[in-house]
Order: sequence, then structure tokens, then C-alpha cells
Amino acid sequence: MRFIYGLFKVIGNVLIFLFTLSAILPLFWMMYSSLKTNQEFSLDTLKLPSSITWENFQSAFNTGRLSDALLSSVFNTVISVPLIVFCAFVIGYFFTRFKFRGQSLAYFVLLIGMLVPLHALLVPLFVQFKALNMLDTRWTLILPYVAFNLPLAVFLFQSFIKGIPHDIEEAAYIDGSSFDRTLFYVIFPICMPMIATTAILNVLHTWNELPFALILNKSISLYTLPVWLTFFSGQFATDYTGKIAGLVITSMPTIILYLLFTKQVMNGMTAGAVKG
Repeated sequence: MRFIYGLFKVIGNVLIFLFTLSAILPLFWMMYSSLKTNQEFSLDTLKLPSSITWENFQSAFNTGRLSDALLSSVFNTVISVPLIVFCAFVIGYFFTRFKFRGQSLAYFVLLIGMLVPLHALLVPLFVQFKALNMLDTRWTLILPYVAFNLPLAVFLFQSFIKGIPHDIEEAAYIDGSSFDRTLFYVIFPICMPMIATTAILNVLHTWNELPFALILNKSISLYTLPVWLTFFSGQFATDYTGKIAGLVITSMPTIILYLLFTKQVMNGMTAGAVKG
């Protein structure tokens, strides 16, 4: 019996190791491929570079308008993510702590947003934005990003807040705290693990989102980093190593952010699961 248990443990560890390699190797391949020439990459896509060259990164910075794309991605992320976190926290708190007419219907409609494929709404949203003259502006993508990411964020906050004892709020009210002060100075800090989790997940989604950024904004100055990467594909040829260097530039901020805050993400997801 102990032998069978040990065998299953070894098999499980081997499978986990293989899954880990499947996630790490593509990143490693992308890193060293960005340091190869196009000719060397065409001869052997898996071979390590014979000599390191930084021309691909120079090409990435010189192709298109990287500074504008970086500004657009940072703007969309910095504006939309705090809005998602704030709205999800307030809505999740009210759904958890208060009973009001139409609550079940409102919650059901909100959760429907988690089930609808986002790309199915691309054409209707384009038609609507065009009719309202909301296309091709700096603020065009903020509303879709907030609206589409809000349902999951509300669900996570509601699950977390359910586990917070009512006694904490009652003690704050007894001490003379107002409702808004209790909400933002007592409950909000307790939700910090879920705030970190929601923020990081939405940063990753907003930073890497392509279809809506490609369709709703046509001005080159408003292109985001994922859209900017399309500049490397021409009609007859593709600068593969330059595009890979662009992928490195685009993905490094999110990789670094996730590595720095992995613990907070895990604590937030675990706390939400247990408290729910």
C-alpha cells in the first residue's frame, strides 16, 4: 500500500514538473530567440543564438510608435483597474450586507456577464459606440474594460466579504464611526488580499487585451501594445525576431508584476474560497 502511494506521489510530481516546463520553456525560448538574427532564426528556431544581438530591440523601438502604444496601455490600465476594484468592492459589499427589492434580479443580470462570450459583443458594441460618437478617443476602451471585468470582480468581493463578521462593523458604529468611514477605513483594509488579487488579474487582462483595442480605436496614436505588435507583419514578409523582441517588451511588465505579487494573488484566491 505504501509502495502504491509512493508511486502515485512520484507520478504526480513528474506531471507537475512537466506542466511547469510547458509554462517556462516558451518564455525561455522567447527570450533567447529575441537575441537572434532573422536568418539564424529561419535556419533553426530552437537553436540557441550563436552570438547575442540587440538589433531586434532597436527595431522594435523604431517600428511603429512604441511610446504612444506604451502610453495607451498604461493609461487604460491605470484608469480602468482602480475603477473596477472600487466599483466591485462597493457593489459586492451592498449585495452582501443589504437586502433590497430586485436584488436577486440585479445579481443575476450581473452574473450573466460572466457567461456571455466577450467577442460576441464586439460588433454590437462597435455599432453602439459609432452611433454615440464614442469611437477613437482616449477614453473609448475604459467603459468596455470596466463593464466586462466587473462581474467576476463583484463575485470575488462578495464571496470574501461574506466571511467578514458583522461584529466588526457594529463595533465601529458603537465607537461613533459613520457608514462611509466604516466602509473605507475598516472593511476596505480587511479586503486587501482580494483587492490585490482583483487588481492583478485585471491588470493582466487589460494590458494584453487585443480585439476591442483593435476595433474601437483606429488612430495610430491610440494603439495599445498588443495592437502595436501587428506592425511587424508586412504583406510579403514578417520580421519574426523583431516581433519576438516586441513580445518580450510587451510581456515583461506583466511577468514581473505577477512574480512580485504571486503570494498576494494566492492568498486572495484562497481567502475568498474559504470565506465564501
